Amino acid sequence: MIAVIGLAIGVALGIFLHPDVPIWLQPYLPIAVVAALDAVVGAFRALAEGTFVDRVFIVSFLSNIVIAGLLVFLGDQLGVGAQISTGVIIVLAMRIFANAAAIRRKFFKA
Repeated sequence: MIAVIGLAIGVALGIFLHPDVPIWLQPYLPIAVVAALDAVVGAFRALAEGTFVDRVFIVSFLSNIVIAGLLVFLGDQLGVGAQISTGVIIVLAMRIFANAAAIRRKFFKA
């Protein structure tokens, strides 16, 4: 419940304050959002399976964002930033869809 309240507060602050994202951070923000979504969908799957642990979610959430950001940063430094970004997005999207499929199977038996 605390996570939902924090999410609602964060969304409300973003809507009302209209924060500017620094130019140096703009290539990493979409990757961080997809990495965070992966952790959230994984948490919903764990909830559906009855195995959710809040500490695991927090560590997964933060480590997904940091690792994805570091991979994209490393790709930028090596001159292959677009390719690494695409690869990270594909892997995270596959995980999101796999978790969504598990949730669907759990609730709809399909």
